[in-house]
Amino acid sequence: MAEAGNLKVNSTPSPACDWPLAPSGSYQVASLLSSNWSSLSLAPRLSALSNDERYGVMLYMVYLSKENLQRFKQLLVEESPRPGSLQISWDQLETARWGEVVHLLIEYFPGRLAWEVTHDIFAKMNQAELCLRVQMELNDILPNLEPEALNPRETHMNLEEDESDKLREYRLHLMNEYSTLWNRTAWPGNHTDFFYQDLHREETFLPCLLLPRKPQGRQPKTVVLQGVAGVGKTSLAKKVMLEWAENKFYAHKLWNAFYFHCQEMGQLDEQSFAELIARKLSGSQALASKIISKADQLLLLFDGFEELTSTLIDRPEDLSEDWSQKVPWSVLLTSLLSKRMLPGATLIIFLRFTSWKNLNPFLKCPSLITLTGFSVPERSRYFRTYFRNKSEAEEALSFVMGNTILFSMCQVPVICWMVCSCLKQQMERGANLLHTFPNATAVFVHYLSSLFPTRVRNLFNKTHQEQLKGLCSLAAEGMWERRWVFNKRDLSLARLDETDIETFLSVNIFRRVVGNKDLYAFVHLSFQEFFAALLYVLCFPRRLRNFHVLDRFHVLRLIAHPGRKRNHLAQMALFLFGLLNDTCAVAVEQVFRCKVSLGNKKKLLKVAAQRHECDPPTPHHGVPQLFNCLHEIREEVFVSQILNNCRKATLVISRSKDVQVSAFCLKFCGRLQELELTVTLIITKASSLYPDPLPASGPEGSDRCYLWWQDFCSVFRTLESLEVLAVTNSTMEPDSVKVLSTALKHPHCKLQKLIFRHVSPLVLNEDLIRVLVENQYLRYLEIQDTEVRCQVMEFLCNALRHPQCFLQCLRLEDCPFSPRNWADLARNLKNNVHLKTLMLKRSSLERFEPCHHLPVAQLEKLSLENCDLTSLSCKSLISSLTSNKNLTHLSLAKNALKDDGAKQLWNALQCSQYPLQRLVLRNCALTSECCRDMASALDKNKTLRSLDLGFNSLKDDGVILLCQALMNPDSGLQILELEKCLFTSVCCQAMASVLLNNQTLGYLDLSKNDIGFGGILLLREAVRKRKWGSEVSLEKKQSDGVDMMRRLEGPVVNNKILKIVQDWKDECCDKAEWTN
Repeated sequence: MAEAGNLKVNSTPSPACDWPLAPSGSYQVASLLSSNWSSLSLAPRLSALSNDERYGVMLYMVYLSKENLQRFKQLLVEESPRPGSLQISWDQLETARWGEVVHLLIEYFPGRLAWEVTHDIFAKMNQAELCLRVQMELNDILPNLEPEALNPRETHMNLEEDESDKLREYRLHLMNEYSTLWNRTAWPGNHTDFFYQDLHREETFLPCLLLPRKPQGRQPKTVVLQGVAGVGKTSLAKKVMLEWAENKFYAHKLWNAFYFHCQEMGQLDEQSFAELIARKLSGSQALASKIISKADQLLLLFDGFEELTSTLIDRPEDLSEDWSQKVPWSVLLTSLLSKRMLPGATLIIFLRFTSWKNLNPFLKCPSLITLTGFSVPERSRYFRTYFRNKSEAEEALSFVMGNTILFSMCQVPVICWMVCSCLKQQMERGANLLHTFPNATAVFVHYLSSLFPTRVRNLFNKTHQEQLKGLCSLAAEGMWERRWVFNKRDLSLARLDETDIETFLSVNIFRRVVGNKDLYAFVHLSFQEFFAALLYVLCFPRRLRNFHVLDRFHVLRLIAHPGRKRNHLAQMALFLFGLLNDTCAVAVEQVFRCKVSLGNKKKLLKVAAQRHECDPPTPHHGVPQLFNCLHEIREEVFVSQILNNCRKATLVISRSKDVQVSAFCLKFCGRLQELELTVTLIITKASSLYPDPLPASGPEGSDRCYLWWQDFCSVFRTLESLEVLAVTNSTMEPDSVKVLSTALKHPHCKLQKLIFRHVSPLVLNEDLIRVLVENQYLRYLEIQDTEVRCQVMEFLCNALRHPQCFLQCLRLEDCPFSPRNWADLARNLKNNVHLKTLMLKRSSLERFEPCHHLPVAQLEKLSLENCDLTSLSCKSLISSLTSNKNLTHLSLAKNALKDDGAKQLWNALQCSQYPLQRLVLRNCALTSECCRDMASALDKNKTLRSLDLGFNSLKDDGVILLCQALMNPDSGLQILELEKCLFTSVCCQAMASVLLNNQTLGYLDLSKNDIGFGGILLLREAVRKRKWGSEVSLEKKQSDGVDMMRRLEGPVVNNKILKIVQDWKDECCDKAEWTN
């Protein structure tokens, strides 16, 4: 079946390319052009295009209206040639779309000339904003800019008259074959109401397809378009071929285009590429040779990789460069894809997500584009067009939008039609849609049962249920093994005979694979996924166990996240859980006329309930896969039994589906303690902005989504165990923040820790800050990498001085604020008697003389990391600390205190009764000069237990002085961190004496110091001679990324174990060598 659909595109270069990779592994070309253009009246034309402009160049050209584009082309023709450029003719520009104009500019005006000409023309057109955009882009890409390596003077091939006729016949053949495809696609069989809408978005999209890319400004030679089954890949391929045949697709490039289905290429055991092309040109070998000899004018489209029955060749020496040589088809295909053969050709490859992993290693610098099918407004328009009757359309659309899993499936045009078809049939019967379709799976149950032959066959006494079992077995085997194409042997093993095959072909469950009548596939991948899931709910009365048992391994494969990859079993898992819904199971028995067993329900419950933490999401799943499955089964007791022990959940809310599914599942996480939340979805009250009663015409943040968000936030007052909320990498609208704030202020909300990391400034507003006052349980507030605006700082100050604010820990990292804001904050903190821990990082406090204002009197822990403190700051800080009898932990890490500042601190520790237990002076520009005062302080101070001196240039002399202090029998130091203090084996004798005699030391960090093998031997010998029985543990140094709180708290020690942290070679760390 031809894949049909409209396009919403994501584009990314693969890691094989030189271009920088987007954080998520892909970016949306479908929204490539919308950023910072709200002032342009034409921006709504491309509301679907992405704000990441790093790859395509001159994307702003799309904002020109047809009239302005025509004016631009006229001025371009009038443009006088510049040194190194060529004149563009009106013949080349007359029918050119904006993308082709960009191509011509870059080819005819090399390097920066293209941008200079564009800038000058925009200036003549009074397009000031576009002029600015041109200049910004040129400045951005100029260091890497490379002109196209093409010869614009190149002309058409010299063809004989009969060769021109054959090429013309080839174009006419393509036009006849594909001309009706884009207007109407018929479902195989008699389903005449199947259609998809041509919204003419290809006029915007197709010019983007081969647009020159940043940073080099070159056209990609390999473009990969990927998407789910049925999203429109094959239709798009044929649309490109049709446009080429009509001389509309990059006409100035003089391309000769050819479309190949991979399975068709494999019909002959061996063939040459010249023979393959000749067959498409009425057998003309001479014409084929002429065309292939101009490789840079070849446009090759490849489709059908899912139906490959042989693997590609991974041995470079087996590939061929000779396009006239006969080779096995797998060699030919791999040679073309890898550019070993015809490296100058342009390739466009169409595949499913499941094929990308296998194909990627063979491709050279591919540009990756994702087709996502119908957008939300397009789905709405499809429903309205299908039903025609307005009230029926509203009823159907309202029902589908109420089930976001089903609505998201409707991105695929075929599924959208199928859903419409089923709903219409039930509505005509007067059925209650909510009762008939309790979940998305039920729609597939009703549709596929209508295709499946339900009469009992007498042939060989095969029953209907046995026929269904064979079909399901085939589908399941394929899903587990990632096989979508089946041969006669596969069908035989599933006990499907020729009559079964013909039956399934006739009712459009099977289809023959292109180019091979003995290979078969399911008409749509979702059919295979459904029947695979159905296998595990069918009842087999004659077996010892009357159902096909799922083992633990397979259950985990169904519900687990596969890291950054897409889980190809996700839809099958969804169908399985949906089929186990009691109402849906009854429907299966009725409409398929078969017996059902719910035996695997207990297995799913047992395996899933053992996972006490929900898997974190992937870029492709906003919520854990298990959440989606549980929402599909929709049985509260079952869901509660699985989620009751979930302690932590990490959710990414980027779609309406994520809100609805999460809101449903979180209610049943009875013991949830921590929730990490990322919100990028616009959630707002849409009714006032979009009067249309069907919110699908507006953004996803509709009233319906707003209600789900309210339901989601209700868990903060209903889950008494929930103590921690971390909001990260989020952008939220005031409406959604207000709902969250209201929930957090509820008397029953017992949240203790509230964390914001890298969120939009709009998230921090007065509503949210008021939570500090109105939630009596809140004890911890952390704000990281977030702009704290002046007004928000005022709200924060007001909250902190309020008597009902019980905050005990305030942590502000990378949150720049003004001197006045700091002074206000410090003053208000003094009035908060509950605050015990204050942590600031990268706040540039030195300029504000902060230490005079510090609210240190009541503090127990204080961290001022990387705050630009100096020796001057130390003086005022020590002055503030003299009156504090509570401070036990102090971190001044990453401040240039130098020796003078440290000496002041050590002198204070000698003569005062500070209760300080943990001191962090990591990376404070200290040298051995301060170590004598340090040693003296350690001699006299009996409270200090933990000291971090890492990343200071103490060297051997400083460490020797430090070791002398540790030789004191009264030394109470338990933790000493000397990472990268630049000492050598010279000080190891002194350190060995400490290991031999000091009985309190429990943690010693010696990593990143070059003490050599001799130094290690001295330490090892000292440890072996220790007379008391404490165990020695050698631990490898872990990554440097230590959390600020963990650094302030320090390592945990065990009195019975001396832990030595090091980065020595493994042979130096044999435990047996370090014991007596």
